[in-house]
Amino acid sequence: MNPVTVPFFISHQGCPHTCVFCDQRIISGSNGALLTAEQIIERIGLWRATSGDRSLEVAFFGGTFTALPEEIQACLLAPLQPLLEVGTVGSVRISTRPDCIDADHVSWLSKKGVRTIELGVQSMDDTVLAESGRGHTAADTLNAIRCIKSEGLTVGAQLMPGLPGDTPTSSLASLEKVLSAGADFLRIYPTVVLQGTELARRYAAGTFVPLSLDRGVSLCKMLLQRAMQVCVPVIRIGLQADHGLNTESVLAGCWHPALGQLVRSQLYYDLVKRFVSPGQSATVCCHPARQSDVIGMKRSNLRSHAERGVQMQVVPDVALNRDEITIQTENSTVTYSIVSDLHYSIHEV
Repeated sequence: MNPVTVPFFISHQGCPHTCVFCDQRIISGSNGALLTAEQIIERIGLWRATSGDRSLEVAFFGGTFTALPEEIQACLLAPLQPLLEVGTVGSVRISTRPDCIDADHVSWLSKKGVRTIELGVQSMDDTVLAESGRGHTAADTLNAIRCIKSEGLTVGAQLMPGLPGDTPTSSLASLEKVLSAGADFLRIYPTVVLQGTELARRYAAGTFVPLSLDRGVSLCKMLLQRAMQVCVPVIRIGLQADHGLNTESVLAGCWHPALGQLVRSQLYYDLVKRFVSPGQSATVCCHPARQSDVIGMKRSNLRSHAERGVQMQVVPDVALNRDEITIQTENSTVTYSIVSDLHYSIHEV
């Protein structure tokens, strides 16, 4: 059973740079003010009361945790130590930059109960990193992953396809590099243009053209499929919609409040389209957790198949894996997988 995550947002705290795309306060809906020990304990208690028997994981999101002054890092982690000792809190997760972590710091964090470190990788292309004002290189990311893995901690990599200078080819190459380096999980955040950022100014001046929603979905489905092929989970696709992230704050780019579902639905649509010809009728069986993805948001996949003359019904089957569907037609019943039975070309983006 997955732990319940108790989130604390420290937006921009510790960040040595303001990247061209970034406004963490809009993304998180938080001003990033650091909480006191009493506030931290109080919030954990509230989450504990509603979590049942599930373990708690305290997570510090946003900002650059390891770039905070050491005394502040210690203050944030100090109230967790008694809770970790008695098991009220099971682990701690932090987010940071690849150039703000080293072996000694990872060792210290591990002793304080940190078990997961997420890195804002964004890209493994040095040109893209420079054009985005990241202030670090791909080599910094490789070193950070190596330090975290050597301490036995879990490492996540956040990728941002569609940054200035990025291409579908370089996005896929970035994915391959973090997978080869040993990333345990991924977040994929296609670039969006947020109001008030440097990227917004470039967009207004016509010097930056963001990914559209359609092109972003096409690229993300390839990234997701590749991660699935090597069994590395993608725990989120697209920024989470909240009161700070909406149609007013997002000026352009690949953003949708349910982007992850759009991407997964596209994979299932492509799989059915490949193996069910126009004019056929088919029953498609899938794992119950993927039924809405096969049907598509607001039944979009069913409508698209109908437009090409395919009449399709979708039924759940608990015997199937989540990446599988069984297609039953008049002449055959065959099981296919979005992992192994779809083959994409980068030219499709």
